[in-house]
Amino acid sequence: MIGSLFSGISGLTANATAMSAVGDNIANVNTPGYKRSRPSFANILSQSMGGSQANQIGRGVKMAGVGTSWSPGSVETTDNSTDLSIGGEGLFVVKDGAGTAYYTRAGEFSFDKDGNLVNPDGLIVQGYAVDSTGTPGAMGNVALPQGIATAQSTSIFTFGVNLDAASVEGDQYTSSLTVYDSLGNDVPLTMTFTKTANTNEWSWEATAPAAFVGEGNEVVGSGSLTFNEDGTLPDGTDPELSIPLTNGATTPQAVAWDLYDDSGVTNGDLVQYASPSSTISMSRDGYAAGTLQSIAVDEKGLFSALYTNGVTTPFSQIALADFPSYAGLAKIGDNLFSETLASGSATLGLPSTGGLGGISSNSLEMSNVNLVDEFVKMITSQRAFQANSRVITTSDEILAELINIKR
Repeated sequence: MIGSLFSGISGLTANATAMSAVGDNIANVNTPGYKRSRPSFANILSQSMGGSQANQIGRGVKMAGVGTSWSPGSVETTDNSTDLSIGGEGLFVVKDGAGTAYYTRAGEFSFDKDGNLVNPDGLIVQGYAVDSTGTPGAMGNVALPQGIATAQSTSIFTFGVNLDAASVEGDQYTSSLTVYDSLGNDVPLTMTFTKTANTNEWSWEATAPAAFVGEGNEVVGSGSLTFNEDGTLPDGTDPELSIPLTNGATTPQAVAWDLYDDSGVTNGDLVQYASPSSTISMSRDGYAAGTLQSIAVDEKGLFSALYTNGVTTPFSQIALADFPSYAGLAKIGDNLFSETLASGSATLGLPSTGGLGGISSNSLEMSNVNLVDEFVKMITSQRAFQANSRVITTSDEILAELINIKR
């Protein structure tokens, strides 16, 4: 009967520990990236009573271990573009001031005063530096780009215009566009088209204001255009404007008017049809200087800086870590895991490659705790604890009766 007492005690101990795991899960039901604990039980080595293997008596139960369930949690939408979640395998990599790496599924990140992307405890998120084309390079801290987006002068423009085929000699159509100089200043240009006496022929002239080129409006480009009978331009070469700037920018500024492709065939932007003259479209390269306005993150974890001048520049790509055994990772608190011998070494890579999951911006992976399951486990643990206490009580009563035999 003494053995039954110890079996009951082992049941009390094991189920009390299981209740602790259930309580921990319920407490972390709203913790981002939390992975629920999963207690496991095992029987204690049985006592052989001699004879065959069937003649064995169990000695109770023990807690075999508390594992971690790596099933994904639900995803919550947020209004912070640097809140990230992983759709699949992988963990974010963060480092402390000493350079020690930790791993987490909680993507609640923000930029600190030094421009580093950090978690709520100040650990810096790791990623790959990228060039202007988005090609990843060396691994390091994910940090905001410094300075402003420098200005770029306009080198080419397109101008979609229809000139009225019913126009007579002397009729004019005027439109305007803006180009940028090397300092990022807006330089307004006026394009004037004049019908000549020749059939299907127009002359054109581009002028810039005195504020940029000196006294009076300066003609910065001119020429003539003769259309085919179908209203299109014959083969040719792109006209080029030369702007003699006087404001300290690079001068003269050469700007090509894109009318033809590389083989000299018209691109169809400038036509002459029997409808009122109008500007259909216009575009140009170049831009003014700009300051950082916002950050965007795509599904591959590529961070791009959006500037006030409309320029978008990639600057970093987040890194993800994969492990041979996620079950071997050690929970160290603060939603962090650390590498152990049981987990194997981390393999670092880019999101959406090599089996790693993609990244969702403006979202957080929440806890994978299911309250219904936890309440059921709470009930079963409570009943198991209660039943084991009855084993102890009953064994005590039997021992009491045994002692009373002597009386």
